[in-house]
Amino acid sequence: MPLVSILGELKKARENSYAIGCFDIVEPLGTQGLVSAMEKKSSPGIIGIWSGMLDRPNARALVNHTRTMAQDSTVPISLILDHGRSFEHCIKAISMGFTDVMYDGSKLSLEENISNTIMVVQAAHAVGVKVEAELGQVGSGHNYQSFGAIRKGFTDPDTVVQFVEKTNVDMLAVAIGSAHGTYQGDPELDLELLCEIRSRTDVPLVLHGGSGLSDDQFRTVVAGGICKVNIFTNLAVESTKRMLEEAKSPEASYSSLTNKIREAFEYECERLIDVFGSAGKS
Repeated sequence: MPLVSILGELKKARENSYAIGCFDIVEPLGTQGLVSAMEKKSSPGIIGIWSGMLDRPNARALVNHTRTMAQDSTVPISLILDHGRSFEHCIKAISMGFTDVMYDGSKLSLEENISNTIMVVQAAHAVGVKVEAELGQVGSGHNYQSFGAIRKGFTDPDTVVQFVEKTNVDMLAVAIGSAHGTYQGDPELDLELLCEIRSRTDVPLVLHGGSGLSDDQFRTVVAGGICKVNIFTNLAVESTKRMLEEAKSPEASYSSLTNKIREAFEYECERLIDVFGSAGKS
């Protein structure tokens, strides 16, 4: 199936109250597990690659492997640049064949974020690539108690219409209490804020920092308007757990250990597809 932007699938998800998972990878075994899970569940999917990976020597090989697996799949799978840190990173991703890019100007002033996002959107749209941007700032789990837990960085709903209209962005990542990585304490989501943001725009809304949320929290934010959920830490934690268990076996080998990565990505992706409600939607 040819690679296409995920935007069309996200619009379907928004209209039918389910979400599509965006699962980040750092090596090919993860990709193999994700594609297998998406095919088993007949679910559209998104594979994300963090922008820092593009600076590594094997970046093009990783991207080409991921693109090939997605193209050979039986379900629609898109490839997105996750947290593009600059205009240049986004352009590099576009040149490598990503179907979508995320530009993350969340640490900048609103004016700078708008200005830079406009440049990325104009360049991407010129070649058919869709753009996600972040409004507000999703922090890190390790400092959650001094950031997200006290509502620092939350998206200001009064800026949503201005941001979307000025930038013409296709997808909007919002900050409502989730965080990247492992949480310090329990995540607390502002569902009223999500509802308010949803009332201000029709663009698909994105939740970053999905790892660590309960299944019930996922279902609640999806019902509230989130139609793309980003996941990585869950995948890494499950992979590590399985490899450590396998290492205790007298029969442990290179192959058996590395296979645990593929198995973990497949298992967790299948589980979350069911939670997000995208099974059978391809």
